[in-house]
Amino acid sequence: KPAGLVTHPGNGNWQGTLLNALLHHAPQLLNVPRAGIVHRLDKNTSGLLVVAKTIEAQTNLVRQLQQHTVKRDYLALVLGEVKQDGIVDAPIGRHPIHRTKMAVTTKGKPARTHYRVIETFTGCTLLQCSLETGRTHQIRVHMNSIGHSLVGDPVYGGKPGKTGQVIGQILISFPRQALHAQKLALAHPQTEQILGWEADVPEDLNNLLQVLRQHSRSYIAE
Repeated sequence: KPAGLVTHPGNGNWQGTLLNALLHHAPQLLNVPRAGIVHRLDKNTSGLLVVAKTIEAQTNLVRQLQQHTVKRDYLALVLGEVKQDGIVDAPIGRHPIHRTKMAVTTKGKPARTHYRVIETFTGCTLLQCSLETGRTHQIRVHMNSIGHSLVGDPVYGGKPGKTGQVIGQILISFPRQALHAQKLALAHPQTEQILGWEADVPEDLNNLLQVLRQHSRSYIAE
């Protein structure tokens, strides 16, 4: 999924969504709920998602998601220098005041995100985030809750710390949340064979990382 493509039609986005494209490509998906889309990616998040061609396959894949056996790894560029790997285990639900946002809240559903440091830059860190659960905006909310909002996040993002003018401007100018669904693995609904896919880092995020390497100190994790 390209970063700018919306998954489902909704307010202000009734045409040109991934669902519209799937129905154009495979009209038989009209008979499958949500045109076979098993899970969604946030608007402006790039990368992999899974689509089922039949109701039976969709039911099986949804069950795998509910049982937390689908492996989903994301690349996330976050503000601040994360010192070590960790886990965020905090329930997520609707924000009590801003209803279009999600938040860590005791009334929310259980949510668990593992994160691993991939590369550290001046003022930001590239993480691999692995989902145990799949709550709305999970990585964005969890990273924000530990003080490391995603670079470019228009909803949960913060401002760069003391990085110097050049790095600060680079981070502020990235036009979307720096989040990419990089890896996906699941059991085939019929054969039960474990299948895996990996999506290349998109051009805009790759360019950002290259610029950061040129203008800041960079440490690749061991």
